[in-house]
Amino acid sequence: MSVLVVGSTALDSVKTPFGEVNDTLGGSAFYFSAAASYFAPVKIVGIVGDDFPLDQLDFLIKRGVDLTGLEIAKGKTFRWGGVYHENMNHRDTLFTHLNVFETFSPKLPEAYRDTPFVFLANIHPELQLQVLEQTRNPRLVMLDTMNLWIDTALAPLKEVMKKVDAVILNDQEATQITGEINLIRAARKVTDLGPKIVIIKKGEHGAFVLAGDEIFAIPAYPLESLYDPTGAGDSFAGGMVGYLAKCNDISMESFRKAIAYGTVTASFSVEQFSIDRLKDLKMEDIETRYRKLAEMTRF
Repeated sequence: MSVLVVGSTALDSVKTPFGEVNDTLGGSAFYFSAAASYFAPVKIVGIVGDDFPLDQLDFLIKRGVDLTGLEIAKGKTFRWGGVYHENMNHRDTLFTHLNVFETFSPKLPEAYRDTPFVFLANIHPELQLQVLEQTRNPRLVMLDTMNLWIDTALAPLKEVMKKVDAVILNDQEATQITGEINLIRAARKVTDLGPKIVIIKKGEHGAFVLAGDEIFAIPAYPLESLYDPTGAGDSFAGGMVGYLAKCNDISMESFRKAIAYGTVTASFSVEQFSIDRLKDLKMEDIETRYRKLAEMTRF
């Protein structure tokens, strides 16, 4: 089965204790697609400016990613810049230039509207609602969001949450939207808003999925080298949804495996700057690390 992702498509400038890059691939849709395309065909809806270096997307095209829905508008591409501190858990945003992304209005090509697996990446909830209005009977819709939308667009965010099957949040977002510090109670309160399945990311402490009375938790993959955590969450989501689309199964058993594959793809993503580590992986690399994660968590 194929996957549709609608999200930001950007150029990032990032500085960490291990180096610095400028105008490199960024944005939720690109990170998600780089991970998901190892498992299933991906269709992107996004917008870039006419200054965007399209040759940087050749590796996605070779992996079968459909870029028909990537709009090229007159003007400059969305740019973001940030610097990470020594422990890499904290960063400062240096600049955010929305440019053509400021007027982004997602338009799904006709061939995209029946895509069975839909990922609404981190964009304004009103844009996410526009996407849902253009889809036809998707099997699974998963939503991502951020603290900004919880602060400034809570009403439309709650509206879109009524219409999705699953939502992915980090621990701070889960607490912010529910007022619950305990993440299990927070996840249960999120299900009251509409989604039947809630995935909570806890960064270096792993993630868990809650669906009804079932809970499954998994640690992060232990790494000796972490160069750039930008896009780790989107890579996690890409591996997860990509696996679900590959097996065409949305049971809790499949979600358990999907979160493990998401954990693995995210672990590769942070080992180099931008999406570089996800460009040259082989599926055998992912499967090897998946088996190692399974062995480490078996008891």
